[in-house]
Amino acid sequence: MSGDTERPVTMRTSERGAATRGALLDAAKETFITSGFAEAGVTDVVARAGASVGSLYHHFSGKADLYLTLFEEFQKRQTQRTRQAVQEARAAGETDPMPQFLAAARAYLEGCLAERDLAALFLRGDAPPGFEVIMRDRLRQWARRTAALFEHEDALVVVVTGALAAVVQEVTLSDDPETARRMAEDALRIIGDIRHP
Repeated sequence: MSGDTERPVTMRTSERGAATRGALLDAAKETFITSGFAEAGVTDVVARAGASVGSLYHHFSGKADLYLTLFEEFQKRQTQRTRQAVQEARAAGETDPMPQFLAAARAYLEGCLAERDLAALFLRGDAPPGFEVIMRDRLRQWARRTAALFEHEDALVVVVTGALAAVVQEVTLSDDPETARRMAEDALRIIGDIRHP
């Protein structure tokens, strides 16, 4: 009998914990976007979240952990977007790796535009110490995944991933989303022509 009564309490506690964690992440995102990582304080985040400092440290190890969690969650959404785009291209009968890559690239850029303030936060350089190493590692992982599409075309992988990384930065940090969208489409067209002289 006591097991039956404990389960709903645990579930409510778990839901409340998840809600607090989500509120802290939302508040951290807004605080970092508004103030920058370096200038943001833990007290700013908890005040915006309507939480306590203790609850922040219950869910996260500190300000850097909040930032890195926001980054990882953004990357998970981006990975989901790109995988879905490649799956849709393949389901439509596309077998050439370049159109598959371009579908994934377009989805990634759309994600950057959809979450523009957050994507820009990760590109501005105002981040926890060591974040640049995480970004470089992420870029290498992405290049390896791209290499799986383009077998034995290592130079092509370097060119298209390098070009797309530059496009991501320009599109994300652009002041005008519509200009950024047009630039992205133009750049993807140019990247698509690289393979076939």
